[in-house]
Amino acid sequence: MKKTMFLSVTFCTLAAVAMAAETPAKPAAGPAAVESAAPAKHSGHAAMPVAAPSAPSDKSAAPQPLVGKVLQTMNAGGYSYVLIEQSNGKKTWVAVAETPVRVGAEMSFKPGVEMGRFESKSLKRTFDSIVFSNGVLSGAAKIAAPDPGKSQGISPGSAGAATVKVVKISVKKATGANAYTVEGAIKHSARLNKKQVVIRGQVVKVSGGIMGKNWIHIQDGTGSAKKKTHDLVCTSVTDTADVGDVVTIKGTLYKDKDFGSGYKYAVIIEDSKITK
Repeated sequence: MKKTMFLSVTFCTLAAVAMAAETPAKPAAGPAAVESAAPAKHSGHAAMPVAAPSAPSDKSAAPQPLVGKVLQTMNAGGYSYVLIEQSNGKKTWVAVAETPVRVGAEMSFKPGVEMGRFESKSLKRTFDSIVFSNGVLSGAAKIAAPDPGKSQGISPGSAGAATVKVVKISVKKATGANAYTVEGAIKHSARLNKKQVVIRGQVVKVSGGIMGKNWIHIQDGTGSAKKKTHDLVCTSVTDTADVGDVVTIKGTLYKDKDFGSGYKYAVIIEDSKITK
């Protein structure tokens, strides 16, 4: 009898232990409690601090100026493209509103937006990376007077600003009333002074944002580079074009136009409307 009771008690005990082992344990805390719990420390390492966002007043996070030695520069479409070498040896392309730049100069640019794989249609070139700066801080070349027509901006007037005659340009003359070739407009400038003209030509140089205007040089294959009758400067407040575009210019011709500060042109087309 005692033996039978002992076996019964033992069986019940074993059954209870087995049931407890198969029943999943109730979690000590819900998900919210687990997420809010501090991470356990690992032996030999301090607990990792939780990263906090930088304070807005942290000056070290502010964009820094771009400073370096000018290795290369070119102008197109109203911009100066400048390759600088920084003190750490890094070479960076910077684009800024057209400004006089001298190779070898130390320049400082305001921070700007960096763009990857930027294609410049006017230069027919793609930059792997380029920073569009908000302006020059220091180092721009000192000049006597800016030239809207020349890439480096020095102007003794329209004759001095005329670009070299681009070979293989042959643009058909515009049609209709008041249509002239580049050479014809310059040749008859006394008669055409303050009158509307229409001229068709190819854009050979563009400078933007000077005195609130875009300055565009056109040639059509007529005229003489030696006599400075091959290149015509046109200005527009609203319209512009890219180098290489064939455009029709409609505007008012002025003879001996003097803007002051060296901006004096024997012939210029003002208030131009430009169509392609």
